[in-house]
Amino acid sequence: MKKVGILQSNYIPWKGYFDLIGMVDEFIFLDTVQYSKGTWRNRNKIKTSNSLSWLTVPVLLKGKNFPLIKEVQIDGDKWIQNHWKTLEFNYKKSKYFREVSQFLEPLYFGKKYLFLSDLNKTFILEILKYLNIKTKISDSTTFNTSSEKSARVIDLVKQVGGQVYYSGPAAKSYINEKHFKANGIEVVWMNYSNYEIYEQLWGTFVHEVSILDMLFNCGKDSINYMKVSKL
Repeated sequence: MKKVGILQSNYIPWKGYFDLIGMVDEFIFLDTVQYSKGTWRNRNKIKTSNSLSWLTVPVLLKGKNFPLIKEVQIDGDKWIQNHWKTLEFNYKKSKYFREVSQFLEPLYFGKKYLFLSDLNKTFILEILKYLNIKTKISDSTTFNTSSEKSARVIDLVKQVGGQVYYSGPAAKSYINEKHFKANGIEVVWMNYSNYEIYEQLWGTFVHEVSILDMLFNCGKDSINYMKVSKL
């Protein structure tokens, strides 16, 4: 039975995002939906010597009338230097900073990004490669779907021949499992509890941070602290 996952692209997401991708046979970026402020689309948290800190990619929204995620443009490039310096300052003493930097630093400085969606997907794909997660990756822009939330997801799953849909628990507020069952699709809810603790810098352990935290501290062994390794 083909397993499918569908999520909006996020900026350097946490490990749970990559676990969902690793659990399925095909993953679809859903950036053909409306952009929402105050979400993970353009920001994420890292661990610092003082507390958790946000890394936020500035976007151009003034005068925009509810743009789709794929239409959201990045506001300049001054943020790049700031993000990299923040990562370097807080993780340079981590065991795998140099190794991870070899692929990460060129992502920041070696390419020009106009759209947030392109930035997010570029980082996610490179991190998947580093973790050796080989799930097939697709993009919702290549499909025709309904505009209604559940119907859109069902359309996408059916168009790629899926029978099982993996979803994060937050979607329980709008997904009607009966509709999926009526279309021959089983819904599997991701369980993000009971993650293993790894050696993390800066005091009390925190799970809810960008996956970069785990990569810098654990390198390629990061996969062993993820649920996909238990399959």
